[in-house]
Amino acid sequence: MLVGPLLRRVVADRATIWVETSAPTTVRVVTDGPAGGAAATFSAFGHHYALVVVDGLPPGTSTRYQVLLDDRQVWPEPDQRYPASVIRTRRADDADQQVRLLFGSCRETTQHSTARRLPPDALDSYARRLMELDPADDAWPDLLMLLGDQVYADETSPVIRRFLRHRRRHRGLPPGAPDDQVVSFPEYTRLYLESWRDPEIRWLLSTVPSVMIFDDHEVIDDWNTSAAWRAEMRGEAWWAERISSGLASYWVYQHLGNLSPDEIAADPVYRAVTGVEDATEVLREFGTRVDAEADVAHDQRQWSQVQYQWSYALDLGRTRVVVLDNRCSRVLRPGARSMLPAGEWAWFTDQVHGDYDHLVVGSSLPWLMPHGIHHLEAWNEKLADSPRRTVATVAEWLRQSVDLEHWAAFQRSFDALGQLFARVGSGQRQTAEAGAGAGATPPARVGAGPAYPPPASISVLSGDVHHSYVARAALPGEVHTPVHQLTCSPIHNQVPAAMRPLMRLGWWRGPATAVRALARAAGLPAPSLRWRKLDGPYFGNAVSTLVHDGPAAEVLLEGTGKDGQLRTVARRRLTDPPPR
Repeated sequence: MLVGPLLRRVVADRATIWVETSAPTTVRVVTDGPAGGAAATFSAFGHHYALVVVDGLPPGTSTRYQVLLDDRQVWPEPDQRYPASVIRTRRADDADQQVRLLFGSCRETTQHSTARRLPPDALDSYARRLMELDPADDAWPDLLMLLGDQVYADETSPVIRRFLRHRRRHRGLPPGAPDDQVVSFPEYTRLYLESWRDPEIRWLLSTVPSVMIFDDHEVIDDWNTSAAWRAEMRGEAWWAERISSGLASYWVYQHLGNLSPDEIAADPVYRAVTGVEDATEVLREFGTRVDAEADVAHDQRQWSQVQYQWSYALDLGRTRVVVLDNRCSRVLRPGARSMLPAGEWAWFTDQVHGDYDHLVVGSSLPWLMPHGIHHLEAWNEKLADSPRRTVATVAEWLRQSVDLEHWAAFQRSFDALGQLFARVGSGQRQTAEAGAGAGATPPARVGAGPAYPPPASISVLSGDVHHSYVARAALPGEVHTPVHQLTCSPIHNQVPAAMRPLMRLGWWRGPATAVRALARAAGLPAPSLRWRKLDGPYFGNAVSTLVHDGPAAEVLLEGTGKDGQLRTVARRRLTDPPPR
């Protein structure tokens, strides 16, 4: 077993466990009780993978498990010095059971830290602390949400660069390809091997369920920032292999485990790769096709027919979690930019209507940014759509040069998300009609299904920006639900010291007012909502925990000190106390 086991989804009495092996085999997961499962590996690019569905798990328990390859135990390893890996199920009547979501983003490997002297890895620190807990403890997380930059294809460690030099000495380098970046699927596999074989991380991923979403560095910095950027990258001879390999490897290593057992069985790509002896061409074609689909994503009719969806949703107790693709399926047409194509926005709108107590939206890019940066990005988008070629060209150069590509740089989507939250938070939450919402990024129409009260909280979980903070939105109208932006980044990286004062300035009223005046001069109206920072910014390595306990919600931000121990940076109650 080269990578894994990764415990991915736990749904009622079933769980999924993902592994990579060194050869074709049958992977079996056995437990001390009747629960278990088995799956044959599928193969692609000379690598071998399996996703095992474990059935029959008793509710409300922590079940130890072992992994066998052709009946030979490979996990736990014989010299394992960590606690046993377990699958923890929730009670059958879990409506009143606490939900704990651990989240963060942007994790470079330990090999990076030896070269760059990064501060201690917050996820490593969390894993070491978790080893001291009993899985039955209330502090045990229900889910780990990794919100982007799980690997860095374009910023590789010294170990990976040595591997690339050795590999390309014999196989050559694609014309024009950067010699210090991965390009092919086999090269991508080394990134995951390096990152997920870290001993503490390997144990953590084996015993805490996890879901993931990409950001840009899984492919390349500022991936899909604009239509001009896409056209420029297509001109590179090596890019076709890079984007196909990046998306195919993401599907194998990250996305497949985001799906529930039923969703896996229905996934057309999974059926395809498990239905052939060698799935290399299946995955190569899939990666190429999915990237090409972004060019037609603005057409709802075409989207519904061909677009592969990376966004996904799940429920934990009374918490609804919806994780959005902020990268691959963007609509980049000038004048009509959108974070999601119309069909996927309709799907998202459907997900936020229903019966739950708390709504969590996973977005690799923060929705609410420092005010000065928000106004700058909105101003830049406005100029990029200018009919004056010189103005548009300069604006495009600025967009690419300083990463102006968050929700504020997609103003239609920024506004639509606020409007959707306002509607849900004011009690206008009903079951959406089948197919509702098709065709527009303002919010979908809602059917005449049962109405539900406003949720107790709405939280947007994000990363990307290499500093952590908590902000609260003030939405127009009678919105009863508190809406927060919870940003936690990085897990293991750092922002250059010279950039930190600029990021702090973005939150200050004076600089923000000056940039807002610039945006107003360009003809931009005032933002459709207001927000204020409550905690942060914090620039160290960190992880955050969002806790839902009945109607109460609280977030805990913890950072690593020089000793590698976690300490509390901020603790914030997100729901208003009940009236006396």
